[in-house]
Amino acid sequence: MSKFNSYKAGTALFLSLTLGSTSTLPLTTALLNPAPVMAQTTQFNDLSPNHWASEFVTALVQRGVIAGFPDGTFRPEAPVTRAQFAAMVQSALPQDAIRGGINFNDVPSNYWATGAINNAYRMGFLSGYPGNVFRPEQNIPREQVLVSLANGLNYSPTNNVDTVVGFFNDSNAISGFARSPIAAATENRIVVNYPNTRQLNPTRNATRAEVAAFIYQALSSRGQVATLSSPYIVSQLPVATDNRVMAGTQIPVTYEAEKILLTQDETVPISLTIRENIVNSSNVVVIPRNSVVVGQLRPSGNGTQFFAQRLELPDGRSYNINASSQVITETESVSRGTNVGTLVRNAALGTAAAAAIAGVTGDRTITTGELLIGTGAGLLATLIPQFLGRNRVDLLVIRPETNLNITLNSDFVAN
Repeated sequence: MSKFNSYKAGTALFLSLTLGSTSTLPLTTALLNPAPVMAQTTQFNDLSPNHWASEFVTALVQRGVIAGFPDGTFRPEAPVTRAQFAAMVQSALPQDAIRGGINFNDVPSNYWATGAINNAYRMGFLSGYPGNVFRPEQNIPREQVLVSLANGLNYSPTNNVDTVVGFFNDSNAISGFARSPIAAATENRIVVNYPNTRQLNPTRNATRAEVAAFIYQALSSRGQVATLSSPYIVSQLPVATDNRVMAGTQIPVTYEAEKILLTQDETVPISLTIRENIVNSSNVVVIPRNSVVVGQLRPSGNGTQFFAQRLELPDGRSYNINASSQVITETESVSRGTNVGTLVRNAALGTAAAAAIAGVTGDRTITTGELLIGTGAGLLATLIPQFLGRNRVDLLVIRPETNLNITLNSDFVAN
């Protein structure tokens, strides 16, 4: 038997033992294909605590709804098939059957997810396609996930459907069958859109991270889990329009140094000061000048990118904020003959960048006289040897007042 068929058989055997056929459907651990690690570890080497979906994923792993893979990964960007989603939803949201079972023409009795598909169908979360087919290996789009959750939980919109879904910039792309359920899902705070809350991407295949977020919010809508404060949860709660700054608004910032030098793989915390009042559509100041945006510069592609985490207003109020910069790829070369004094004048240095400059140029005075950000001077001496013997190193150059433009990815509302 091939490894693939062996895995299929093993999966089918596990499901045959755990997915029953009673009218009250059992809570079981969802198996995904390929087989996930059954141990409920919440540490994955490809899902950092800073990942937008980290809290959703961790909570569901702890509940036994989802799991990682044998290599220690979670694969947050991987797509989810309809069979995999059936296994997840019937595990996370078990409830009484509302209809009898069904035998889909393309789901054989020995298929690994037959029991899960039957459970999800009987509970009202999923249906098939014309011709009595289920298409278990088809990747499930985002709108189908939201429709499944809204229908399975028997949610109906309380407001005008077009008004509710009109919140999304791409509402015209929502399929006709999905508009009312998505409106209901939105009203119940099930919809999570990263990085822009106003961009639904209804027909794009859902990722594992997105499905985890949707299912967690479905549980939250029923009061079964704690409420999370993620800025990517779409909220339709009434808010004062005078306190809203729309997604897409640019926020000009400044920093205590004229430029920041980093190595390409360096992540540093940084606080930026807003240099102009940010107003709403009625020209009312919502974010005052001298407010502080707290976040990180993180590696992104061939450059670095700023991701905001918190906004601190001058009056002491603090808010989560969903904003980021463009990817900054400007570089400056450092070689043995570089004039270090000129290079670092009015500059802030990441610890690794400082080590690179000292290692390449041989100038150790940089270790005490400059503004260091990141892990600080304590680690600097241990990093310098990594750059000894190099003839040149290219450092990223961030200029806060020219190439560091921050844009809101979702509406910001100040209470």
